[in-house]
Amino acid sequence: MTLLSYQVFKAVVEQGSFQKAAEVLGITPSAVSHAVASMESELGTALFIRSKSGNSLTSFGRNLLPYINNVLTSEQTLQQAVSNLVGNHTGMVKLGTFSSACTNWIPTILHTFNDMYPDIGIDIYQGNYDDIKQWIKTGIIDFGFISNSACDNLPFDSLHKDPLLCVLPKTYKKKEPLDFITFDEIRHMPFIMLQESVDSDVRDYLRDQQITYSSTCHIEDDLAALAMVESGFGFAVMPEMVLKGIPYDIKIKVYPFEVPGYRIVGLSTLNYDNMSPAAKALYDHIKKLYRNDDLER
Repeated sequence: MTLLSYQVFKAVVEQGSFQKAAEVLGITPSAVSHAVASMESELGTALFIRSKSGNSLTSFGRNLLPYINNVLTSEQTLQQAVSNLVGNHTGMVKLGTFSSACTNWIPTILHTFNDMYPDIGIDIYQGNYDDIKQWIKTGIIDFGFISNSACDNLPFDSLHKDPLLCVLPKTYKKKEPLDFITFDEIRHMPFIMLQESVDSDVRDYLRDQQITYSSTCHIEDDLAALAMVESGFGFAVMPEMVLKGIPYDIKIKVYPFEVPGYRIVGLSTLNYDNMSPAAKALYDHIKKLYRNDDLER
């Protein structure tokens, strides 16, 4: 198998069809078909399930993908290292991010990094925590933003303490004249719960505070959860970054809790030392931009 066949394999995976992969790679569809057929012949098994709606990986293909990604990443690292040795900073970095990091941080990251390294491109992959973990493990992205509660056994580099806040309808009248919410006040209120793949920090916090809750709303989208709160169906708990990134005039009230809670946002990658020079440059740039001092407190 050749490096080109690996590139073709990955392009078909990402584009979902031989035709689109051919367009991305600048080769003919027949060349893509030939490369895939040659790989399958050499391996003695099918890599893709062909259908009218597109091409999906077989079980063997899914297991092979991380190794193909590692080979291509190593080749890219070599090319970038050679460019850096001769004074050129080039390459492509694939960065994973969840929604609130995307809206709050990514525009600044792209602008400031491009000013420093105009010849390094950045591909942004947005998803939930589970998506980002999977993309890191399979080599689809170089590294990604994630929270410490969701990174499992992946290496984690802390950046930012993001306060968890109680979100209530604007019409809600507090029982006590305090500038925070007590746990007793929300203990028996309906809870607007986001799915675990996006809300592990909140679940951990409520569990640590021994807050039990009931919920008939299981939502994945931040804006949808806020709309439910606005309509009076219950309270929500959200990180401050989420609320900063909502550009809508939603009628809500936001309070800190009597016991402060946080999610720790950071970066995760399989192995920093094995990243390409371009990926390391972006990783270090993000740390300089967003690592804050409250992490030690």
